Amino acid sequence: MTTSNITTLGELKKSGYQSLSIKDELRKNLIAAIKAKKNPFEEVYGYEHSVIPDLQRAILSRHNINLLGLRGQAKTRLARLMVNLLDEYVPVVKGSEINDDPLKPLSIYAKELIAEKADQTPIGWLHRSERYTEKLATPDVSVADLVGDLDPIKAANNNLTYADERVIHFGLIPRSHRGIFVINELPDLQARIQVALFNILQEGDIQIRGFKLRLPLDIQFVFTANPEDYTNRGSIVTPLKDRIGSQILTHYPENIDIAKRITQQEAKLTTHQKEHLHVPNLALDLIEQIAFEARNSEYVDAKSGVSARLTISAYENLLSAAERRLFLNNEKNTCVRIADFIGVLPAIAGKIELVYEGEQTGTAIVAQNLIGKAIRTLFLKYFPDPESEKKLKKNTYKQIVAAFDKGKSIDLLHDQGDALFQTQLANFPHLAETLIDLYPQCPSKERYFFMEFLLHGLAEYSLISKHPLAEGLAFKDFFSSMLGQTEEEDLD
Repeated sequence: MTTSNITTLGELKKSGYQSLSIKDELRKNLIAAIKAKKNPFEEVYGYEHSVIPDLQRAILSRHNINLLGLRGQAKTRLARLMVNLLDEYVPVVKGSEINDDPLKPLSIYAKELIAEKADQTPIGWLHRSERYTEKLATPDVSVADLVGDLDPIKAANNNLTYADERVIHFGLIPRSHRGIFVINELPDLQARIQVALFNILQEGDIQIRGFKLRLPLDIQFVFTANPEDYTNRGSIVTPLKDRIGSQILTHYPENIDIAKRITQQEAKLTTHQKEHLHVPNLALDLIEQIAFEARNSEYVDAKSGVSARLTISAYENLLSAAERRLFLNNEKNTCVRIADFIGVLPAIAGKIELVYEGEQTGTAIVAQNLIGKAIRTLFLKYFPDPESEKKLKKNTYKQIVAAFDKGKSIDLLHDQGDALFQTQLANFPHLAETLIDLYPQCPSKERYFFMEFLLHGLAEYSLISKHPLAEGLAFKDFFSSMLGQTEEEDLD
């Protein structure tokens, strides 16, 4: 059916167009997508065998839906992608405030226009992108915002009394007729406002002031909620929750590979960053591992969650730290370093909620510890376990540790140029050859990154020491470093 050729109600009837409710429309198009083996939610990773099948079952059941999960779990993204399951265009009575179906008009405006013009009633076509409405639940949201109120200006301009239905100014929900209406963070909506949704969900009725108004609204409701909100700020009132057909639980990525796909999709990088910065796969894994460590940390509030936005912001900051170093040294290209993870600290600090012990420790220290734990966890993916190596006569790390024991040290500054950085690592006794022995497949452009990573891993397993400098880190012998700290404490 070519929509541009149909401009009147009579032409629409002749075309054989059949009206469908929004829920039946979603169901019809989802069935077609399933049969064609297409995923309307393909932009969301990690939910292929959990959330998306639940969502599909809810749509097939023609349910209103509540997506329940911690922050940063793509709840709003899922709701927005439901638009893909709508017909590309649907007919509406031209001039209607509530997208009246020409074959099933609801408003007094549409009914009177059709009564007057019959088959000559003008119609327009509404694109699927215009059939989505989203509202964030905030304390200032009122019944008038959602449902509607009397409009004294309409009454005055049209010389109408307040007893006339035409003086009603419709709110967001009636204006979403024949569309998808999303309320984000539903528990934040005041209980008395939630009560106003009861009849709309059940029977499509709305009541505005004293009007006996029955509008069987055709709306697909999608709500999102965070379990933390149930105790901290509010709750979903029980009768409203009872009217929501399906409650679907979302979750965080189950492994690093899925998490990386999400971060790579969502991170906003410049062309310069993409072309001039090399990012080892290990650096990408480290970014994601930080979030996994945070979700398991005793210092981080598990009920608050650790959003996927942490890794997205952290990745953007990591590249910006490397890019800043590139500009400072007037270099053309560079590889990301472990030292560049100094730029990740602000992203972590702004995205985690700490429990009491974490607040006492301090956000900055907790963030640094999370990076350290991520390095410790991933170190075993590439190198032998230092704890196990201690028990062997032929210790893989013996020569490197021995060099530190003999007084060797290395200072790696955050902003030093590639030439000095690489020279320091290449000249440190046994570091380069140990790396090649342990990881012979290491790409040449990532060699110095892995040498730096090896030092950090040995420090995390207490084989050498790592101390902050004003502009970088110092790696030294572990025991003499401890002795030096003890002497300083004695002097105090």
